[in-house]
Amino acid sequence: MPVRVLIADDQSLVRAGFRVLVESEDDMEVVGEAGDGATAAALAERLRPDVVLMDVQMPGTDGIEGIRRITANPELSAVRVLILTTFDTEEYAVAGITAGASGFLLKNTAPAQLLHGIRVVAGGEELLAPGLTRRLIARLVTPARATVDDTVFAELTVREREIVALVAEGLSNAEITDRLFISMATTKTHVSRALSKLGARDRAQLVAMAYQHGLVSPPEPGR
Repeated sequence: MPVRVLIADDQSLVRAGFRVLVESEDDMEVVGEAGDGATAAALAERLRPDVVLMDVQMPGTDGIEGIRRITANPELSAVRVLILTTFDTEEYAVAGITAGASGFLLKNTAPAQLLHGIRVVAGGEELLAPGLTRRLIARLVTPARATVDDTVFAELTVREREIVALVAEGLSNAEITDRLFISMATTKTHVSRALSKLGARDRAQLVAMAYQHGLVSPPEPGR
């Protein structure tokens, strides 16, 4: 089945450009368009897309509020949101990931990278614009804690903790599989169980929790 995409942007020419790009792929289709966050959330409920391409700054209800409405709806738990914005600022990334977005890319991203991003997010992995990850972590995370908050991670097995830490370091499922010498199926099972036990919507929130609660230490300033 093709990846079903909903495009949310207040500029009709931008939406048209994204539509042409997405529909040029055999494994994707555009199922709807929205000009603000409220319309995007309403269409997501009606159309059930796999991925919503969400602009941040839109008149009326902005993209961040649109994300909140989508992620707050339990019937839309399978819908993933990929933020697309003109501004390379961690404020938008923090707000978006906190609201439940699965990824963040800039509008000047190369077409091939955007299409790759849609597939990555549709497949359940997180996606952040290159160079943004460490700045995002710095904004999401309070000063590093001395010990892991076991009240948060108590239900995880030793292996699940190890895999969550690797996810937080930015490793893909394939890279985790190679690092730990386990099968891809085993990696996916551990990630899925960790998501369920921690109540995380997707890998992006898994990353945030790992840093926020001390499972992984934030990168040193300047690195």
